[in-house]
Amino acid sequence: MQNKPWLIYAFVTMVFWGLWGAFTGISSENGFPETLVYCVWAVTMIPPAIVALRRIGWRLQYDKRSVIYGCIIGFLGSGGQMVLFHAVQTGPAYLIFPVISLSPIVTILLSFFFLRERTTGLGLLGIVLALVALPLFDYSGTEGAGSYGAEWYVLALVVLGAWGVQAFFMKLSNETMQAESIFFYMMVTGLALIPVALWMTDFSAPVSWGFGLGGPWFAALIQILNSIGALCLVYAFRYGKAMVVSPLTNAGAPLTTAIISLALLGVVPGGYRLAGIILALVAAGLLAAEPEEADIRGGAHDQA
Repeated sequence: MQNKPWLIYAFVTMVFWGLWGAFTGISSENGFPETLVYCVWAVTMIPPAIVALRRIGWRLQYDKRSVIYGCIIGFLGSGGQMVLFHAVQTGPAYLIFPVISLSPIVTILLSFFFLRERTTGLGLLGIVLALVALPLFDYSGTEGAGSYGAEWYVLALVVLGAWGVQAFFMKLSNETMQAESIFFYMMVTGLALIPVALWMTDFSAPVSWGFGLGGPWFAALIQILNSIGALCLVYAFRYGKAMVVSPLTNAGAPLTTAIISLALLGVVPGGYRLAGIILALVAAGLLAAEPEEADIRGGAHDQA
């Protein structure tokens, strides 16, 4: 990994997001709404942002392009989460999440045509396997989605597009911006949407505010894992190709979650998830083994 810094950061993202995925549902299951979990997550973005800015001597980039790119990335990510809140209220989660998980397809296509990224046959096989594995982690095979109407599907496609385009801009902005500045604007936009999350919260229902599993403090311990993983993802895009980083991290995170759930929580994966685990393992190995010289683009270099 010494010659592949992107792989190190991608691996850290996979581990932290995997841990986050294994435990993030505990808060909502114990009386702390998802919309308030979002608020907590937005606040937990602050410490990593401070550490990142301190790392570069507080030299935040605030030129017009940097601000625009940073806000695009931030609002696509956080705005997609707002849409997802509504989507899961109107449709079946077991189909919504498999649809959204295919967002790397958007990133790959945009990176191929606009960033001129290319990969070897080995990398291409890994990308295909990762894309096949992604929806299997959340798909249950349950029937009856037609009774929900079509709104959930449109909303799921909106989230898919938003997160796919976000990853593309994350790579694009790394050509002219420091990763630390990108993450700072992600933090700012996340905080800016807290009022929307609060507005979407049903405060007529009981809310747990204590120090237990359903309170904001436990949620913060879990959501900081998400925030650190997001920072490492920005670094992964800084050094690696978007068409490789995106499917690897998106498949690797649920893979890690499944392994952690099995080891610590005794949750045995079903048939679809087991197939996803096997495919993701193979895909991760192929993408990690791709030679660096496979990047035949003419531009992307470190802008440290």
